[in-house]
Amino acid sequence: MTDAKAREAICAIGASIFDRGLTAGSSGNISLRVEDGWLMTPTNASLGHLDPARLSKLDDRGKLVSGDPPTKESFLHRIMYEERAGTGAVVHLHSTHSVAVSCLAEIDPADVLPPITAYYVMRVGRLPLIPYFKPGDLTLAEAVRGFAGKHHAVLLANHGPVVAGTSLDAAVNAIEELEETAKLYLLLRGAKTRYLTRAQVEELEQ
Repeated sequence: MTDAKAREAICAIGASIFDRGLTAGSSGNISLRVEDGWLMTPTNASLGHLDPARLSKLDDRGKLVSGDPPTKESFLHRIMYEERAGTGAVVHLHSTHSVAVSCLAEIDPADVLPPITAYYVMRVGRLPLIPYFKPGDLTLAEAVRGFAGKHHAVLLANHGPVVAGTSLDAAVNAIEELEETAKLYLLLRGAKTRYLTRAQVEELEQ
C-alpha cells in the first residue's frame, strides 16, 4: 500500500467509525504500520474530520518526522506493535457499550465478556481488563504490556478497548465485533442466557 493509499484508508475508516457513533468528539485513535514506521491519527483530532496530509508520520523509533503531533495515547499503540509480531494496525476507541461494560463491578477481569457469538470468539477471543489509570499515565503502558503478548484485544477500565490486527480492516472488524458484543451483553444482562459452551469455543479456536 502506498503512503497516499494508507493515509486515505485511515481517514475513510475514521470517518466511518465517527459517523456511526462508535466514538465521539476527539476521542479514539488509529495507527497503521508502513514500510518505514507508522502513520497515526494526531492528538485532539476528530476521527470524523481527519486530513490525510496532517496525519502523524513516525519513524521506526517512534520519532515524529512529519504531520501534526501524534495522539497522546500513542504509547498504547507502540506497546501492541512491540509485543505482537505481525501487527499491522491498532485501533483504540471510547465506544459507548464497551466503556459501559468496563465500568461494571461484576465482570471477570481475566475475561470480560462471555462467548455470546461465534464471531466474537473468532475475532476477539479472551478479553482481559486493564486496571484504571488516569489519562496520560505512562504506567498504563506497562500494564498493557503485561497482557499484549497473549491478547490482541484489551479493555481499559473506565476507558475503552485497544485492539491490534494484522491489517487495518482486521483491527477495525475486531473492535466493532467487541462493541456489538458489549451491547449484546448489556441487553441480555439479568436474563437467563445461553452462551456458547466450552466445547463450541474450543472448536472455533481450533
